[in-house]
This record gives sequence, structure tokens and C-alpha cells, in this order.
Amino acid sequence: MIIIPAIDIKDGKVVRFTKGRFNKKVYSLDPVKIALEWQRQGAKFLHLVDLDGAMHHDAKNLPIIKKIIKALKIPVEVGGGIRDEKAIKNILGLGAKRVVLGTKAIEDPEFLASAIKSYRSKIAVGLDISGEKIGLYGWKKLVNLKVKELLKKLEGYNLKTLICTDIKRDGTMSGVDLARIKELAGRTKIQIIVSGGISSLEDIRSLKMLKLRNLKGVIIGKALYEQRFTLPEAIKTIKEGR
Repeated sequence: MIIIPAIDIKDGKVVRFTKGRFNKKVYSLDPVKIALEWQRQGAKFLHLVDLDGAMHHDAKNLPIIKKIIKALKIPVEVGGGIRDEKAIKNILGLGAKRVVLGTKAIEDPEFLASAIKSYRSKIAVGLDISGEKIGLYGWKKLVNLKVKELLKKLEGYNLKTLICTDIKRDGTMSGVDLARIKELAGRTKIQIIVSGGISSLEDIRSLKMLKLRNLKGVIIGKALYEQRFTLPEAIKTIKEGR
């Protein structure tokens, strides 16, 4: 399991939301500087979200995303408003390691199957969960979907990476839902990266103690920006006891 810092970009700025909407806070006017700092502190991977793309299908942050990818030596995954093959090609063409598909992947299974067939491990799916519902269009819409059946479909498409975000906990620093994570990981062989609610090093230890073979990473945003702990401390916590 690795620690993956998150950079959410809105109007060219580094921001964090609470539960996808409330209490937006700007942490930096320079996303490239922040990305370089996470790399300097030891990040091996970066999670980048274009919130304007996710919410409004606006590609105005692409120049900044390009600058970030070109400035870093570590791989970057990019999500937010990627809803056609042209967008996939654009992001991968910028040098991204993989793209994260959300709304389009859920609403158009044929598109997802085709994307995975063409780009294989360069495609990840973001599954944003609120109770028994899935968030779409930057979480502006919640729909009822049977997660168990959806996971089976994703396995059938040969998806390699699934990013599971707990909408109710995202940005709240209220801790992780260990039971839910264990349940999700137990339902599939797909590699899972979890996100939402991380508030302390103990949360990271608890995730590690689950000893889930397919739990490959944890995305951390607000807890790092609010200095609940440092990235080197989080990385050390993962390495302890190996």
C-alpha cells in the first residue's frame, strides 16, 4: 500500500471541498509548486483531479495539468470530466500514467469496456460512494446502483484499478469506514485505492492492519493540507512493521 497525495484544482487553484461541496478552501494559487513539494517529501504517485472538468465539463485547467506532469518525475493519475476517447488521449498525451473515469464509465458500460480494451492498465474507474448510492457529475447527482453487481461487471471488463471514495467522509477528516472498505475489497479482485476521511496516522495503521491483498493505496488530501501529519510520517507509517 502506498500513500498518494491529492491535488484538486478549481479555477487554477489548489482547493479542498467537504463532501464534494461545502466549505471550499483554497490552499495554494500554484498547483505546480504543491506537486513538486509532494514529490520532494517522498511521494511516489500523485492523484490529480480537475474539479472544473468534473462539475462543468470545462477543460480550462489542462494547461496547468500539463505543467504539473512535465515538472514531476513521479507518475500522475488524472480524473475529472474525462468522458470521451479524445479526452483520454489528451490526458495520456500529456504524459499521465493513467486516467480516472467516473460518470461516463458508470453511465456508458460499452464506452468503458472499449477504453479498457484500448488502454488497459492506463484506465482506472472512480467509484464515489454515498451509502448505497453512487455519485456522478462531480457528485451533483446520486444514483442507486448495486455495488456488488457493478464490481462484477468491472471485473468482466478486466479493469485493473478502482478508486473508491467515501463521499460522506471526503474532506471531513472524520476517520475511515474500515468495515466498508473491507467489504468492498472482499467483493472483488480488482486493485483498490481508497479515499475519504483520513484524519490521522492511526487511520493509516488501521488500513494497513486490514491486510487486504488488493488494497494498493490510500489517497490523502485535507489531512496533509491541514498538517494533521506530514507526508514523510505517513510514508513511514506504511513502512513500519514490514
